[in-house]
Amino acid sequence: MLHELITTLAYDPHSPSAQVINALPRAMGDRLTTELKRRLWLLPKSGSIRSHPSYELMRLSLTLSQLYQPLHLNRRRLIDWVYARLDAHTARHHLHNIDAIYAYEDEAATTFEAAKQRGIRCLYDLPIPYYQTSQRIQAEEAERFPELKSAISAIQEPGWKLERKQQEIELADHIFVASSMTERSLLEIGIPANKITVIPYGAPVDYFQPQPKPDTTFRAIYAGRLSPRKGAHYLLAAWKELNLPQAELMIVGSNMMPPDWFAPYQDGCRLVPSVSHMALNQYYSAANVLVFPSLVEGFGLVLTEAMACGIPVITTPNTAGPNLITDGVEGFIIPIRDVEALKEKLEWCYRHPDALAEMGKAARLRAEALNWECYRQCLAKKVQKIFNQLIEKES
Repeated sequence: MLHELITTLAYDPHSPSAQVINALPRAMGDRLTTELKRRLWLLPKSGSIRSHPSYELMRLSLTLSQLYQPLHLNRRRLIDWVYARLDAHTARHHLHNIDAIYAYEDEAATTFEAAKQRGIRCLYDLPIPYYQTSQRIQAEEAERFPELKSAISAIQEPGWKLERKQQEIELADHIFVASSMTERSLLEIGIPANKITVIPYGAPVDYFQPQPKPDTTFRAIYAGRLSPRKGAHYLLAAWKELNLPQAELMIVGSNMMPPDWFAPYQDGCRLVPSVSHMALNQYYSAANVLVFPSLVEGFGLVLTEAMACGIPVITTPNTAGPNLITDGVEGFIIPIRDVEALKEKLEWCYRHPDALAEMGKAARLRAEALNWECYRQCLAKKVQKIFNQLIEKES
């Protein structure tokens, strides 16, 4: 069904531009190459990739060189600028000879508006809960913990960006989401249920594999940015109160909390700075359980990564957890903001190693059933069904 795939960067390590990057000073060249490797695209079986890299390369240059600081530019706004430019370019140049366009949040408003004028169907991918739900939950958290307000970003979004989000939702003919949490956020604002399809993202079972645990220490792992939105402060409070002997909480990811906030929780915790995606397998495999107590999450890829490694999960209903696991089988679903529930499940995991290991085996089996091929097939089948329904209405 694919006609064109439109993106900013489609990195080819053998291209002339890659050779230019290799000629840069090593420190800058290595950082830029690392960033660009995240943009590798496998050429689709049909259609073609159209990349428009100039604005994104400009953003990367400003960011990696730190030039954005003396120029008084906001890093987040630079990303928004790139999205808006790609959106505008797509609307002007890529709406010919197609029946539908599939676009993502924050880069679809202008394209959808132009598509509607041409009678082109607008399919929308919303990877996170609608902003009103996200803002509400995080505003509540800022009231509960004023000292963490500086680390809560969603309550600081500019009005023009929120207007674009609303415009995208209104123009979309159908909306694809990855979790029931995101679906609920749309139902709350009156979007009809038949306009929404939930398809959980695939588990990376091909390149995340179970590995032998290297030691006997009980270890809970938290992967991802350490931030209030992800409920990190509740997890740290629970772990400190438990004070389990011969146990470690390993946190893998950037610390986004206010300065010195983490200091009182360092005993029994190990903070590992952000690591490459492929290196995560060894960290998951060193743990007994993943804890992901997020307050608001569109999915939580760490859940399927850990499950693919044969690690059970403790998470909340505000992630994709309910779409991925059965409570008590591959892990546990607990309420958000519940320190006591976190303590109870962590202590159960600590005291029942054999049952926990069986949960890990069940998690791997579930991940194998939710692979990326399954995701692709479900998405293609639904898109085709939407087209068939349109043909039936027109006839």
